[in-house]
Amino acid sequence: MEALKTKPTAEHTLGDETFMSAEELGLYTAELKNAKTTQVEDRAEKARAELIKTLSEPVELTPKKVHEITQMLLHKLRIAAEQGNNELLVMRFPDVMCSDGGRAINNFEKGWPETLTGRPRQAFEFWRDRLQPAGYGLKAMIVDWPDGMPGDIGLFLTWETRRV
Repeated sequence: MEALKTKPTAEHTLGDETFMSAEELGLYTAELKNAKTTQVEDRAEKARAELIKTLSEPVELTPKKVHEITQMLLHKLRIAAEQGNNELLVMRFPDVMCSDGGRAINNFEKGWPETLTGRPRQAFEFWRDRLQPAGYGLKAMIVDWPDGMPGDIGLFLTWETRRV
């Protein structure tokens, strides 16, 4: 990598085979890729930490906020139904938002809602209090498996499709 640290001379210019060896160029390329990967990973970790922080803080469910949520859901549900679907992903969150890291959800245990924390817990309660009485189901499942381990969890509203 010494060739990269020295100032180019007339005989060491880009396009001149004496600029750097194939090994040096390969090393340089690997370093660039590593730097980009590290930057992306750093940004992803910061975004994940911010998301977890945000999801940990409950939303104040004022009548206005409940109306906004309901209208947004109705819009998305109509689109899903028009596309012939009978479920809709309504929330995706990291497994750390479950007190057991998503174990109960992954094992389809009956008491899985009790493991939810923060806004995912609020989403469950919103479904239980407002959407379940209207006939909607709720399904939770692991939707991401980084390195073979449970990652993100998805909450899906479900409904029956009837033939007419």
